[in-house]
Amino acid sequence: ISVVCRFRPLNEIERSNGGENICVEFPDDYSVKLRSQSSDGAGAFVFDRVFPMDSRQEDIYNIAAKPVVESVLQGFNGTVLAYGQTSSGKTFTMQGPDISSPSLAGVIPRMVGTLFEWITNSPGIEFTLQVSMVEIYCEAVRDLFDPRKSALAIREDRVRGVYLEDVTEIYVSSKEEVLQAMEKGNSSRSVAATNMNERSSRSHLIFMLKLHQTSERDGSAKTGKLYLVDLAGSEKIAKTGAEGRTLDEAKKINQSLSELGNVINSLTDGKSSHIPYRNSRLTRLLQESLGGNSKTTLIITASPSVFNEVETLSTLRFGTRAKTIKNKPKVNRELTITELKKMLAAAEESLAVKEKRVKELEDVIARGGGVCLLYTSDAADDLLCVDLGGRRIIKKK
Repeated sequence: ISVVCRFRPLNEIERSNGGENICVEFPDDYSVKLRSQSSDGAGAFVFDRVFPMDSRQEDIYNIAAKPVVESVLQGFNGTVLAYGQTSSGKTFTMQGPDISSPSLAGVIPRMVGTLFEWITNSPGIEFTLQVSMVEIYCEAVRDLFDPRKSALAIREDRVRGVYLEDVTEIYVSSKEEVLQAMEKGNSSRSVAATNMNERSSRSHLIFMLKLHQTSERDGSAKTGKLYLVDLAGSEKIAKTGAEGRTLDEAKKINQSLSELGNVINSLTDGKSSHIPYRNSRLTRLLQESLGGNSKTTLIITASPSVFNEVETLSTLRFGTRAKTIKNKPKVNRELTITELKKMLAAAEESLAVKEKRVKELEDVIARGGGVCLLYTSDAADDLLCVDLGGRRIIKKK
């Protein structure tokens, strides 16, 4: 897993609470040093890239997310995941305050531009593009394109892997159609005001894209799936002032993020025989993204203020652990008719050889004597020696 770290500028809440002082410094483009007031938290953290407070949306996308999107175009599965405390800039990074603005658009709308630019410049290939958008709200998976579907079931099979049953998938053919679908989904997302954020996300958002491409020349096909995930932020109730329903939401958010941490710990501690993916809807849905068939980038977002020093330290440690996860991505390729015919011919040839050997053995048995050598594999030293007189079978390697 690739891990990048982004720090947002100070906000008014931090300034009004005496948090004007910066608790981080940036020795280079790949490390951040936390000037902690406690010796336990001080030190440098190294990631695949570190973006300071003045970083641009375009730079985040080009370095952190675009390589993942390009791998999906090659037939891999990909995931871009944003993690951090509440109000640390996750939604700003993933979607942006204005998805149509060249400077303010986030990862998801920029991804759309990359996709259709690729499609335009790829003659001789037929593309099919589907998008879906869900939120995990209080441990229920809600369809944001059809809010009536408020408890989608998570299933798994050998062909599709982990998937959402009956989720709404919209076929799209232009950048504008994708952005319209995003606007529709965002209008249904659960948000609320807290002391830390006027529009705090109360759910985990997952934007899913499936790209299927078929070559008109030889019929070869491949399919890439892209998950773009904007996690709800971890919350300290004392800071957010959550109460009532908002407090219940915060508890569910913190619980699912805790389970995400448990999965990452199990994947990286080197001794766990069981990975607890099924302990939450979030980790179950992201099973392929964490340790599975996916090229994954984690964007951790953090505050540079001493007011949020403890939360920033926790985020940096989370990113450090996640960086050691090893995924196993592979191209999701479908064989052409020609390739299938070759495989069938090879199988038929192998079967004919085995049938011939069986016939030879049957003839020897019918004659009632002798020793027969029956090869059990293509390796010359792997055979069965059948002594018909003593009825003994000796396997030699």
